Amino acid sequence: MTPEAVVTIGQQAVEMTLMISAPLLLSALVIGLVVSVFQAATQINEMTLSFIPKLLGIFLVLIFTGPWMISMLVDYIQRLYGNIPWMIG
Repeated sequence: MTPEAVVTIGQQAVEMTLMISAPLLLSALVIGLVVSVFQAATQINEMTLSFIPKLLGIFLVLIFTGPWMISMLVDYIQRLYGNIPWMIG
């Protein structure tokens, strides 16, 4: 296996990780921003106030994007396992 092949596999793994985690991270970011604006407007300085909304938001995003995430991962793993003979030889 050549170094280029290893780098390509690593690059694809990082891209897949970013694609799978992006919806969850973006939802947490948006919810955190909204809660922070609310806290600034009301001068409530409670650190744990954003935990429950973020948890619920991530849960909802996971419900809606979960099937897409699983299909992307299954497709990636099938392509990776299917290319094993060409990677070895």
